[in-house]
Amino acid sequence: QVQVVESGGGLVQAGGSLRLSCSISQSIFVINDMAWHRQAPGKQRELVASITRGHSSNYADSVKGRFTISRDNDKNTVYLQMNSLKPEDTAVYYCAAKTTVAGVDYWGKGTLVTVSS
Repeated sequence: QVQVVESGGGLVQAGGSLRLSCSISQSIFVINDMAWHRQAPGKQRELVASITRGHSSNYADSVKGRFTISRDNDKNTVYLQMNSLKPEDTAVYYCAAKTTVAGVDYWGKGTLVTVSS
């Protein structure tokens, strides 16, 4: 039974920082790409950042220069360091992981990030 545990969400003032983490445990498949998505009320879910097993990362234009994604392959954990947070960053953040098996993806339940102005 795979376990996906997210943490780090909360309330922060604009300009502040938060660090999200997501750990995948008990997976019988190798984890390839990992990513963070977010969804604000009334909006579609969007990809915030992704990272390959080789630590190559990509970011949405809206967070470039402010967010940093990283991972620990041995721990099957992905992080998202969020700096200079803006109210528009307010959303539920979901971690995701793709395995080497087609169609087998893991998703976290989501952690709420609220940025006040």
